[in-house]
Amino acid sequence: MKLSPSKINTFLLFKLPSAYFTGVRVRSISETTCVTTVKHRWINQNPFKSMFWAVQGMAAELSTGAMVMSKIKDSNKKISMLVANNKATFSKKAKGRIFFSCADGDLINDAIEKTIHTGEGQTIWMKSEGRDALGDVVSVFEFEWTLKVK
Repeated sequence: MKLSPSKINTFLLFKLPSAYFTGVRVRSISETTCVTTVKHRWINQNPFKSMFWAVQGMAAELSTGAMVMSKIKDSNKKISMLVANNKATFSKKAKGRIFFSCADGDLINDAIEKTIHTGEGQTIWMKSEGRDALGDVVSVFEFEWTLKVK
């Protein structure tokens, strides 16, 4: 059974309530791409009247991690996943609805196959770009995911 946006959003409510209550949601997910969204609101703002960087980070991480979770589920193996490192750059105040998109789904398959065949942990860097309603980039996050057979 494939992971759908509604299943992942329900997962957020019970397992990552801080993301859920700040408005982070999965908009779409496929084999290669995942799009998340979050709207600037009172609950997720910073003192400078824009979205708090950590809320952007949750939405960006989810756009990468949802695909990792989906592909691990499809492998029918017990594989652990963990963010080992991350980088972020901010270029504009995040106001209104922000869309985070990751198109690095192809990287996950190789890492899962390698960790299953070798038993050694694998790492992959995945990038998520946050854009506002005008299409302007507000932030770019990169996450180093580690995968290892349990």
